[in-house]
Amino acid sequence: MDFILSGVAACGACLFTNPLEVVKTRMQLQGELKSRGSYQVYYRNVFHAFYTIGKVDGIAGLQKGLVPGLVYQFFMNGVRLGSYAIMEASGYIHTNGRVSTIKSTVAGAVAGVVGAVIGSPIYLVKTHLQSQSTSSIAVGHQYKHRGMIHALVVIHKEHGILGLWRGSSAAVPRVSVGSAAQLSTFSASKQFVSDMQVFSRDSWLEALSAGMVSSVVVVLAMTPFDVVSTRLYNQPVDHMGKGLMYRGFVDCFSKTLKKEGLIGLYKGLGASYFRLGPHTILSLLFWDELRKLYCPHS
Repeated sequence: MDFILSGVAACGACLFTNPLEVVKTRMQLQGELKSRGSYQVYYRNVFHAFYTIGKVDGIAGLQKGLVPGLVYQFFMNGVRLGSYAIMEASGYIHTNGRVSTIKSTVAGAVAGVVGAVIGSPIYLVKTHLQSQSTSSIAVGHQYKHRGMIHALVVIHKEHGILGLWRGSSAAVPRVSVGSAAQLSTFSASKQFVSDMQVFSRDSWLEALSAGMVSSVVVVLAMTPFDVVSTRLYNQPVDHMGKGLMYRGFVDCFSKTLKKEGLIGLYKGLGASYFRLGPHTILSLLFWDELRKLYCPHS
């Protein structure tokens, strides 16, 4: 039940934040490829990107990749948050009745690795679908998938079962770092707010406040890994399934840093926060409240 509640909470957040995920993906890919002698740059900021995609691709364009997004959130965050909830219930992250920062960070990282490995194929497809756009504003390599199932079948047919885990070299550290930052700061912040007695005991405002603190830490820690992950997942590949632009995580990280500077690794930071911030806050709030409903006396 911990896994199911966690997955449902993440899906609830995804319904609200998927358009921002589309914007984030496009902004992270622009400037990667050259088009007509200049770098592809169509989006000046998150608001301009949101407006442009909505205008050119329509409202439906802002919800591209929603189905794989929901599937990914259910399985990846179901496993990640569910695993952490079990470790929390067993008392692993506590020392003398209080949250241990080191233990909660380790627990969050381990839970993140498990979730990333399981969810990587769906994240690959989600990235491909969210990057697909009308040619006039297209950035990054353009795949021609008709939907999630079609994409999975095509990738498996062309590159085998391992092809579905292409890009996982970036996904694992991305989710592991993000998970460790998110869950450790959420647990510690929630305990701090509870100790301050600002709100009534077990109020949903405690989880909301802790989620807001956690969201800032997550975005700062996760964005460079997120940029690299998006580019690795979306790069074109040869007939053997090998990337034509990057050999792996380190190669993509170094090339991006060399060509676009440190700011390149934080490309789409505003979009990342507008997506990861609300998603972190909502998913942790829903997760905390659903667990209270299921186990009101825990």
